Amino acid sequence: KWRILFPDNGRQWRNWKQASSFYSGNSIQTTRYTLFTFLPQNLFEQFHRLGNLYFFFMVVLNLFPQVEVFHREITMLPLLVVLLASMIKDVAEDYQRFRFDKMVNFSKTRVYDR
Repeated sequence: KWRILFPDNGRQWRNWKQASSFYSGNSIQTTRYTLFTFLPQNLFEQFHRLGNLYFFFMVVLNLFPQVEVFHREITMLPLLVVLLASMIKDVAEDYQRFRFDKMVNFSKTRVYDR
């Protein structure tokens, strides 16, 4: 898309406002997650790690009584601890990104005019 620039904006205010509303703003968004996409997207990323897949496989195997080695709760504990620690770390990092984006987006800028 091309943006229309009006060099003498004072006389053409109505046309400028109509043309500029078609384009999106210039706000910055570097966050990885939203409130609704955090859990599914984070779990998807976590289970791409080989160690997490191994522990998940162990949990699934312990659900069957024929191959049960430990109690089910004990087998789930390492996986849950690793997943929760990673989720807390990801939430903290994403919140820092959100705060920085907010600071940059609402910072004052200078506009030079002749």
